[in-house]
Amino acid sequence: MSARGPRRTRAAGTLYASAGLIGALSGHEPVRDMAMPVARRERAVGEREPLVGVGQLLIAEYQSIKEEQRARIGFRDNLLYVTLAAVAGVAAASLEAARATMLLALPPVCVVLGWTYLVNDEKISAIGRYVRTELAPRLGELAGPGAGAVFGWETAHRGDARRRSRKAVQCLVDLGAFCAVPLAALVGYWTDAPGRAALLVLSALEALAVLALGVHFVLYALPFTAPAPEPSRAPVCPPTQPPL
Repeated sequence: MSARGPRRTRAAGTLYASAGLIGALSGHEPVRDMAMPVARRERAVGEREPLVGVGQLLIAEYQSIKEEQRARIGFRDNLLYVTLAAVAGVAAASLEAARATMLLALPPVCVVLGWTYLVNDEKISAIGRYVRTELAPRLGELAGPGAGAVFGWETAHRGDARRRSRKAVQCLVDLGAFCAVPLAALVGYWTDAPGRAALLVLSALEALAVLALGVHFVLYALPFTAPAPEPSRAPVCPPTQPPL
């Protein structure tokens, strides 16, 4: 045998040993992977579990929107105190200066604060409706039939027999804070202030804005309005494996 034969054998053995070392470091055997059929490699890739499950995504979404709901509730409730402080400040300044025209500053403030209050209140209700109609059913399907009600408090607190009366009283409170007070200020201005045409036109526009805000409050709080249709959602299906 010539000297080239052993040299080639040693070179092939070294190459194979290097390939085996690389395969051991990478977690698989390269020779077998190269020999594995394409269908088997695709099936192995398709069988890998997702990094984040559907249930984890839904729970994360629930936590995020509930945090937004809590922030909006605190902001909405503080608007009432801000409105009362603004009313007291404008009234005190008008009485101290003995100028009825200062009362015209009150309706725009109440309209802006009242509209912000109404928008935040609607978003708070929309978040609760989304949890009841979207997140809870989807998580219930993932948990199985024996898991019971998911997020039961989102529905239980709405079953109170006095809920409609509370909404009616709350509507009256909102109308008093954001509509009745600025209308009273306008009446005070029309009674005591001199009849300047420009200011009278401005006060009439402010009265229309306050009345429009009051209509929105009533329409939103009516207990006998038909509920909004539930949004359609696709059923939760387990991930399917790719065809072999």
